[in-house]
Amino acid sequence: MPVTRLTPAHAEVYRALMLEAYALHPDAFTSSVDERSILPISWWEERLAPGTSANEVIFGAFIQGELAGVAGLSFDTRLKTSHKSRLFGVYVTEKFRAQGIGRQLVGEALRYARTRPAITITQLTVTAGNRSALKLYEATGFIKFGTEPFAVRVGAGYVSKVHMWFNHVPSADPCGELET
Repeated sequence: MPVTRLTPAHAEVYRALMLEAYALHPDAFTSSVDERSILPISWWEERLAPGTSANEVIFGAFIQGELAGVAGLSFDTRLKTSHKSRLFGVYVTEKFRAQGIGRQLVGEALRYARTRPAITITQLTVTAGNRSALKLYEATGFIKFGTEPFAVRVGAGYVSKVHMWFNHVPSADPCGELET
């Protein structure tokens, strides 16, 4: 199954998949279906802008022409944090789960991050208690480094987020503090 970088031509199917994700799993995403469903298609197209200098890239896995899953990667533009990328919006539809698609998407995002010379780490957050996502991220080399309580408000409650990181340069430890 091919994993490819999405382009503005994929905006409609990407939007539909993410609105499904926000609706079915509101505790897993910082965005909500209400706030994202009102955005114009041009917003989604801009998010999928092509080019090697884009601040966000989204990868999609297609099975028989259907978008089965996605993973996003963003790059910080501030000088002091420009060594970091952030994995976000990882989602595989129920129909295509347990087929290794999530692992392929995360793997492609990490491969792409390594094409950016300044990138040394990739970070993510995952909802505490989401065992399948934690297992996926740990299996692809991410390491937990903390939990943020009350990170996201969902309805009348809150969920905590586990913070994880992936080291693209394992031999580099500028602070002498890395846990591996």
